[in-house]
Amino acid sequence: MSEIYSIGFGVGTCNSKGEWLEVYYPQPLLKPSADIAAAVIETLKIDGGNHSIALNPVQLQPLADKLAGAGAHEQAKILRQFATSQRPLVAVVLGSDDAPQSVPEAYLKLHLLSHRLVKPHQTNLDGIFGKLANVAWTNQGAIDLEELPQRQLEARLKGEQLEVACVDKFPKMTNYVVPTGVRIAHTARVRLGAYLGEGTTIMHEGFVNFNAGTEGPGMIEGRISAGVIVGAGSDLGGGCSTMGTLSGGGNIVISVGDNCLLGANAGIGIPLGDRCTVEAGLYITSGTKVALLDDGGKLVEHVKARDLAGKPDLLFRRNSTNGAVECLTNKSAIELNEALHSN
Repeated sequence: MSEIYSIGFGVGTCNSKGEWLEVYYPQPLLKPSADIAAAVIETLKIDGGNHSIALNPVQLQPLADKLAGAGAHEQAKILRQFATSQRPLVAVVLGSDDAPQSVPEAYLKLHLLSHRLVKPHQTNLDGIFGKLANVAWTNQGAIDLEELPQRQLEARLKGEQLEVACVDKFPKMTNYVVPTGVRIAHTARVRLGAYLGEGTTIMHEGFVNFNAGTEGPGMIEGRISAGVIVGAGSDLGGGCSTMGTLSGGGNIVISVGDNCLLGANAGIGIPLGDRCTVEAGLYITSGTKVALLDDGGKLVEHVKARDLAGKPDLLFRRNSTNGAVECLTNKSAIELNEALHSN
């Protein structure tokens, strides 16, 4: 049997038409052993392709027994707990890392990221927006937008209020996964599919999109856009921004190296190498004209910022007299406050 990419057993929410809105996977598996893969494939009577299979109570016990025999005791335990549920249940088997073709497949891949089983750009998320429904996320769970008015009325008639926290394709990560060793001041600002390395602190104004995140440790008070990964020991100051590729249509992968500092309200549209600093309030795009200075502060040449992409030990600043963007060697890399990142 060829290697299986991922397996997940989930409990989720469907609308009145039986269409999936969301799925929660307690313990997704990445590249499970051949014995575990065989147990699932043989019990569910499927091939080694990509499948989303609605589970019924009759299947649960035989599948749990097979998984326990293959050494997947935690997954077997979860399936036995599923047997008491009246919620929709699903098994997703991904034989290969193809673009997700359904809501259950998409949610499994988002879980893989937030469980730190894969890093941003290490799993195929092509077309995920088109597969996910726009959902009302409420204190009663996910609700189809067409069904929301009726649910709101039913709640009012019971003397209750249906609280709609947001309307979005992506839920907040912490309703599905809380990674070890992180602090998140405002959980609504981290989407499912974010990757947060141990020692990461997300302050109240910090934001982390899906397929993006931090190696950790790190202090995040700014925005990590989709596709952006921030290296260990880096600090994103309040209100700063990293340019993603979702809306701009660009194909350059933006990243921040280790031990970097983006000052408050700064921003980048180029990858930064290790130990780089961008002065507060300075936004650098790939086409920004930069004056390269030597160690004595003398002009060497003018370049486009894209020519400095990924290079280490750089300090970007704006000349306070003439307004020119300048770059020189960064002689002092930042050091994070250890007390803030000890968990």
